[in-house]
Amino acid sequence: MNTTAHADNETPISVIGLGLMGQALVGAFLKSGIPTTVWNRSPEKARTLVENGAVLAATAADAVAAAPLIVVCVTDYDVAHAVLDPLADALRGKTVVNLTSGHSEGARDTARWAAEHGVKYLDGAIMAIPPVIGTEHASLLYAGPQEVFDAHEATLASLGRATHLGDDHGLASLYDVALLGIMWGVLNSFLHGVALLETANVKAGAFAPLANDWIGAVTNFVSAYAGQIDEGSYPAHDATIDTHWATMVHLIHESEATGASTELPAFVKELTDRAIAAGRGGDSYAAMIEQFRKRTT
Repeated sequence: MNTTAHADNETPISVIGLGLMGQALVGAFLKSGIPTTVWNRSPEKARTLVENGAVLAATAADAVAAAPLIVVCVTDYDVAHAVLDPLADALRGKTVVNLTSGHSEGARDTARWAAEHGVKYLDGAIMAIPPVIGTEHASLLYAGPQEVFDAHEATLASLGRATHLGDDHGLASLYDVALLGIMWGVLNSFLHGVALLETANVKAGAFAPLANDWIGAVTNFVSAYAGQIDEGSYPAHDATIDTHWATMVHLIHESEATGASTELPAFVKELTDRAIAAGRGGDSYAAMIEQFRKRTT
């Protein structure tokens, strides 16, 4: 993605919410040459943005009136509704792209509200930190009607890689938390590994390159297991759950012996115990999906 080129669609845009992420969004729009109006309850947050070409609206109503495309990035859905609900009539016929972090229920409720008031609506999730917004390292997910996404894709691409997930407005939030779960799983496992190796005076910096290589290799398992899960068949082409279980025992033993925490590996082994008890010991690790489909009691 060429982050310095102007977007093909230079539709004026208004951004509501100027926290660190909101400011980064505005900066990317301005860099792409898109006329951008901003509003925030604390107007002092707009000072630098105004110096860089943004127009500060005196009220949220003024921001809505200034553009056909409104991007919202505030604390939560309650705050978003507190700002937008009184402006429903002014928003009729316009497009709202909500990049506020939330949950699928809130996204779908907001979509219903938008439909009732004649507002075109996309819900989104930002899979990036503020400093990389507007670069090839930023990924943003969008859910809602395809035609609404298509109409503004060029403008949204100014923020980073824009991916449309489907018409269901709840999909962006669901993908968001699913991907964050992967992040925390990887990071927690890395930290546990660091704790183990520190007992042998190995620095985290020495472990990191090998950890990164292994994380990359694990992506091959993800691709292979995804197909098995979709098919509902779990042939053990690489290793059985029984084999994984035996290695988990080694990890727990090392943790106990070195004085590191056993909580994470013990939890994984507990799930694996359940899978084996359910007769899945001879299947591939993909069969563990059945444990994650069960509601916690």
